[in-house]
Amino acid sequence: MTLKATVYKATLQIADMDRGVYVDHAVTIARHPSETDERMMVRLLALALFLPADNHHGMLELAKDLWDSDEPALLQRDLTGRILHWIEVGQPDDRRLMKASGRAERVTVLSFSYSTPIWWSGIMNKIGRADNIAVWQIEAPQSQALAALAQRGMRLQVMVQDGMVTVSDAQRSVEITPRRLNGA
Repeated sequence: MTLKATVYKATLQIADMDRGVYVDHAVTIARHPSETDERMMVRLLALALFLPADNHHGMLELAKDLWDSDEPALLQRDLTGRILHWIEVGQPDDRRLMKASGRAERVTVLSFSYSTPIWWSGIMNKIGRADNIAVWQIEAPQSQALAALAQRGMRLQVMVQDGMVTVSDAQRSVEITPRRLNGA
């Protein structure tokens, strides 16, 4: 018997002072049976960090990367279907990133494992020629603390100021400082 996805619902109250984005956003997350709370919450964090201020250029959506190997974790297409932003969560290989770089205007990776430095040292020279790829590291203790906020029904406040992200629910708060590994 095939295991089915578990449905999570989240309401995000986003106050991103760095980008000037202030929005409430409701999202339904289909969590793949093999996905951990930590990875799911990093996907949700990526949605909050890169959600556009409006839908004039298409909406950023959770994609089906664990079901379909041709899709990223999050994807933004414009109204013509052109890929504007391809977002990976984890540690994709260099071939996948270079392929995405050719298909999308912008590619972003959020890596959150203790092994990020080892993974990054293995691919940084291979993707260096692609100037539309941005790689970010979330420290593992921060992503693990974020995972502790996971619930089937979540109401989260996400505040971004000066590069620091605070994610909180009614009882707890987690501070996250994404660190860019390549480029400016």
